Amino acid sequence: MQIILLDKVVNLGNLGEIVRVKDGYARNFLIPKGRARRATAAAKQEFEVRRLELEKAALSRLSEAQALGAKLAGSTFKLTQKAGVDGRLFGSVTNGDIAEELSKTGYKLSKAQIRMPNGPIKVVGDSAVSVALHTDVVVEIKVSVYGETA
Repeated sequence: MQIILLDKVVNLGNLGEIVRVKDGYARNFLIPKGRARRATAAAKQEFEVRRLELEKAALSRLSEAQALGAKLAGSTFKLTQKAGVDGRLFGSVTNGDIAEELSKTGYKLSKAQIRMPNGPIKVVGDSAVSVALHTDVVVEIKVSVYGETA
């Protein structure tokens, strides 16, 4: 299926590009999320009329993400989990736990924006975690996990 991208999509294209994707990806993900539209003649004309408005909205989202990234970059967040004597956690610290801790400190992020390159944290100590605020803005934060004996 051919679609017009209404937003930048990683590994697919930028705003305004007409690309061919699998039907299910377009119908089930891109179109319902408002990131793309079917590439019909009427849709192409409508997109050209709205291009300036969409570019301005994309630029404002990027600038907001960059401002938030500047505040978040290099920050350290502390979490306390139950741990054994040897420093291993009972369970693990997931991206959902980190997103919840960030929301407590005033940053409204979803768990999908938290990227953990080494998987869930299973030991006490410091770990580096990536936060994807926008397709072009990814910042590193540090998560310090403290053990709490049962």
